[in-house]
Amino acid sequence: MAAAVPPSAVTPWWRDRRWIPWIVQGTVALAVLVVVAFLLGNLVRNLTAAGLLLSWRWLGNPAGFDISETLLPYDASLPYWRALLAGLANTLRVVLAGLVGATVLGTLVGTASFSSNGLLRRLARVYVELIRNIPLLLQLVFWYFVVFLALPNGPDALQLPGVVLARSGLYLGWFTDPLHLTWAGPHLEGGQWHAPLRLTVEFGALLTGLVVYTGAFIAEVVRGGVASVPQGQWEAARSLGFMPLQTLRRIVLPQALRVIVPGLNSQYISLAKNSSLAVACGYSDLYSVAETTLNQSGRAVEVMLILLGAYLVLDLLISALMNGLNQLVQLRER
Repeated sequence: MAAAVPPSAVTPWWRDRRWIPWIVQGTVALAVLVVVAFLLGNLVRNLTAAGLLLSWRWLGNPAGFDISETLLPYDASLPYWRALLAGLANTLRVVLAGLVGATVLGTLVGTASFSSNGLLRRLARVYVELIRNIPLLLQLVFWYFVVFLALPNGPDALQLPGVVLARSGLYLGWFTDPLHLTWAGPHLEGGQWHAPLRLTVEFGALLTGLVVYTGAFIAEVVRGGVASVPQGQWEAARSLGFMPLQTLRRIVLPQALRVIVPGLNSQYISLAKNSSLAVACGYSDLYSVAETTLNQSGRAVEVMLILLGAYLVLDLLISALMNGLNQLVQLRER
């Protein structure tokens, strides 16, 4: 028969390892709640004293300012919420285009690091090291003021089949009647270029800067993923008569995706947040429109909450999609 445990041998609850984690977490959570409550209370008192208690009615007031370019119909007589929505559409436009462009560029540069051509490998390495060590803001200023605003206009613009690049924008040809394949290309009229599709230099500079900058980081992610595939896979493909590009596309990259996708998630989120630097190029994104709204309405807290919520939702959406993709590409054990 087991001996009874003497009362003096019972561990007190404050020394019980089963309770200590809960006690620590509860104490920390209580401290955080107290700090948050204090900050919110202080904010409400200050806003009340200044006559700026939180309100959203001002969103229905006329904005009174124009937006240089937008995908949505907008004019200065429309309310603030329409201006913010137009800015959000511009942000989504550059983010989606940037994700595609940066992925393509990063994949090409990352795989070029394994090329048998020594010059190509060195060029890829120089590009990655150079771009990653220059601040994005400086690169955006360079692309906008040094490159795009220095382009010629009129007849001297850079002309390619179906494409014209001028100081006034990028002009692209398009099918005006897809059913009958009616093509309309850029044409010069009255000294000004006209085309079915036109991209402004502000959008072009921002998109180029984001693609070039993020592409350098994605190239390193792709290079690390390709390097994680065992060398035996390359040798086996070579013995079967596969060309290097076929080996990459059909054997190596599918296996490397399980390493590449988690890294892409971080870079995609960074690109979405970096798009807020559009003000350096004069592009009317969500941040730029929100800044103008803040200056006119004086509603600093509400505008900041809108900005925080918009970028948070955008980043969480990107993260959710990439996490779903990551689950699809992971190897499953039988």
